[in-house]
Amino acid sequence: MVILVSLIPIPLRITAASQEIDELVAYPQEDLASVIKEVGFSCTLCGKCCTRAFNGHVFLLDKDAAAVKEIDPNALEPAPFPEFCDQNGVFYVSGYALKAQEDDLGTCYFLKNGRCKVYDRRFSICRIYPYMLHREPDEHGKVDWRQVSGLGEHGEYEKEIPDDETAAIAAETKEYEEAYLRQELAFLRFMKDHFAKNNLRHVQKIYDDRLRAFHKKGTALTVEVFCDGKLEEHRMKRDDLA
Repeated sequence: MVILVSLIPIPLRITAASQEIDELVAYPQEDLASVIKEVGFSCTLCGKCCTRAFNGHVFLLDKDAAAVKEIDPNALEPAPFPEFCDQNGVFYVSGYALKAQEDDLGTCYFLKNGRCKVYDRRFSICRIYPYMLHREPDEHGKVDWRQVSGLGEHGEYEKEIPDDETAAIAAETKEYEEAYLRQELAFLRFMKDHFAKNNLRHVQKIYDDRLRAFHKKGTALTVEVFCDGKLEEHRMKRDDLA
C-alpha cells in the first residue's frame, strides 16, 4: 500500500527527518570514501546529468538559491511536488529548483553548447554528483544506503582517484546531504507553526483538484517557497513550465 507523504502528520515527519539526520551523521565518512574510490567515476562531459530527461529536477540548498539570485533570478522556480496545500488552495514547497530550457530533454538553464555557463560557481548538488548518501529501498524493497547515482549510465569507471580526493568528495557529499535534510527539517518545523498560527491545514483533495486544474486547464497556482527561513510567494502558470 502506498502512503502519500503529505498525509503523514507533520510531527511524525519531523521525528523521521531528525532520525535520518542522526543516521547520516553516524555513517562513517571513510566508508563513503571507500565506495568512491572503488567506483572510480570519471566525467566524460556527456551532459546527461544536466537534463531532466535523465536526472529530474535540480533541488537547490538555500545558499545555492541565493547564488542563483545573484547570477540570474530567472533561473529559479519553485521545486516540483509541493509538500502541502492548505484549505485556501495555497501550495507550500521546501525550496527552489533550477529551471530547464524548453527542449525535449529539459536541459539545464545554464547549459549552452554542452557546457555549463556557471561551472566555476556551480551549485552544491552539481559539485558532488554522481555521489550521494541517503537511504532508499532497492528493487527488492530493502532499505539501505545509496552512494552513487546513475551507476553505469554515464561517465567512465574504475579510474584511479587519489585518497585525499576521495576523502574530500566524501566530506562534501555528507555535508550536502546533511544540509539538505536540515533544510527539510526546518521547513517542516516552520510549516507546523505556520499552520497552527494561521488556522491552516493540509487538504489532500484540494491539493489534487488544484494540480489537476493546473495541468489540464492551465489554472494558475499560488506557491509559497520556503527559503532562508521564510516563505516567498510565486504565481505559477502552466506556460511557466519547461
